[in-house]
Amino acid sequence: MTSNVFVLYKLFGYGATPLYWVIFFVTCTFVCAVLPYSPGRQRWVRCFSMVSLVILLVTTNPLIAFLIMGSLEAWHTPAPITPTEHFDAIVVLGGGVQDRGTLRPRIELTETSQHRTFCGVELYQRGLAPILLLSGGDNRIDGHGPVEASVMKERALRLGITAAAIIEEARSRTTYENAVESSRLLRANASVLLVTSAYHLPRAVGLFTKQGLKVTPAPCCFYYGNHPSENWMSLGIFALVPSPDAFDHVSKAIGEMIGMLVYWVMGKF
Repeated sequence: MTSNVFVLYKLFGYGATPLYWVIFFVTCTFVCAVLPYSPGRQRWVRCFSMVSLVILLVTTNPLIAFLIMGSLEAWHTPAPITPTEHFDAIVVLGGGVQDRGTLRPRIELTETSQHRTFCGVELYQRGLAPILLLSGGDNRIDGHGPVEASVMKERALRLGITAAAIIEEARSRTTYENAVESSRLLRANASVLLVTSAYHLPRAVGLFTKQGLKVTPAPCCFYYGNHPSENWMSLGIFALVPSPDAFDHVSKAIGEMIGMLVYWVMGKF
């Protein structure tokens, strides 16, 4: 992926976020409100403000978040893996890295990336594969940020994995590139345990399978503990109270579903 395409990819990611939808419609409301009055313009003010409110009410609703995010997380439920099963590699997808700064003294993995790395290490220590492939490159647009796979490797080494067992895939910046670059480092038709956040697995499994790998999903980082069809009726009255966590979950779920649709249209899924 060229730098210009990657910039467009990042911009598209912002456009798929409900926060920016709200900002757009609130801005339209403000612009129409400060322009000279007219009946038609007043109707647009009401329309834009109503759309903004509806988006906020829907995307901050915990019940909506539970149904949407829970459905993605239930797509690939954790399958029991017996000690006799064996895979060519365990592939762990990065979930973000934070550069050092005036407050942060060292480069750190995000909580999501730490959890994914720990899950991959745990599966490796169970003897399920001889290789732990850590996938993630420099995700900054200017190309001068930390390489995520290297930071993940440092964490895996501290958890007791030997350097000889680790493969760093440090070129990818998107899930599609994770799949392409990981398949390049493995043999054709390799069997892999794919470790990433549960809600991210539907897109990741599709992309890795498209590259000719035999994928067994290994979900982690669950936001919800139960399938949406099991206990949504018991959520209680607070499931209708707007929540910033719900907004975060809905935003991630919408971004994931839009990403799946885009990759499918492009023939990569």
